[in-house]
Amino acid sequence: MKNITTSLLLFLAFIASAFSQNQDSLELDYEKIEKSLIYKTGKIEFPSSNATLTVPKGFKFLDAKQTQYVLKDLWGNPEDTTVLGSIVPEKKGVMNDSSWLFVINYQEDGYVKDDDAQDINYDDLLKEIQEDMRKENPERAKQGFDTAELVGWASKPFYDGKLKVLHWAKEIKFGNSKDNTLNYDLRVLGRKGMYNISAVASMHELAEVKASIPNVINSIQFKEGNTYFNFDEDTDTVAAWTIGGLVAGKVLAKVGLFAVIAKFGKVIFIALLAAFAGAKKFIFGKKDQVLTKPKEDEELAEETKTEEE
Repeated sequence: MKNITTSLLLFLAFIASAFSQNQDSLELDYEKIEKSLIYKTGKIEFPSSNATLTVPKGFKFLDAKQTQYVLKDLWGNPEDTTVLGSIVPEKKGVMNDSSWLFVINYQEDGYVKDDDAQDINYDDLLKEIQEDMRKENPERAKQGFDTAELVGWASKPFYDGKLKVLHWAKEIKFGNSKDNTLNYDLRVLGRKGMYNISAVASMHELAEVKASIPNVINSIQFKEGNTYFNFDEDTDTVAAWTIGGLVAGKVLAKVGLFAVIAKFGKVIFIALLAAFAGAKKFIFGKKDQVLTKPKEDEELAEETKTEEE
């Protein structure tokens, strides 16, 4: 019995040691990944050449490729090839529990008329969007992603007619996650299209995200001749939807929904597998050891029996 007790204590000590070592390894991995990212500040030129981004104070910029890596490979979101980049809170980075960022896209789908902005019933619109998301869940599940449920407005839609900027926020529950995700959306309207800026955060960061909105709105500037006020009804294309359509999102499906849930899950899962592999080896030993040393096993069994007596 003593040998069994000793083995059990050794096993528990091994598990504790392995878990501790893997935690240290994870921290090093997080740090290594964060240091591999190349952040920029200052003025950023977009491929469309119709606007610039001046990285707001307190933020840093990640280009399209690195943003895609963070969203898809680190945070487990579907691929989105339309991403132009992202702005990340300067003191947070992307590899800690409170990480969040603004994802930037551009859509050149035409001039969006804002005649309906003051007439929209956003409560009715909320119910419509909730139903649409429920209908889309089978396809999300089919593609291997968590289902998504729109809990409600985290910030009710608001259109700034002077700046020609629409913003609103959704509280979304992905799968069985305990923490809901915040998707805070901005649409900066221009002559031929708009820049989509979406905050990917948890609901805990709502106040922090909202506080940054004024600076973020002013960070994108359309170049001369490309502003909303430069629209020419004789030559320019008018978009097929208005302000209400943008909030409903039916025509913007390719922008998608981003999640921050389980963003480090893949790394942690691998580490736990390694710990389990070590524990399994500790308990059961190698298969060839069991087969080639029957006498030692018999002697151990005999010793155990004697001790029990």
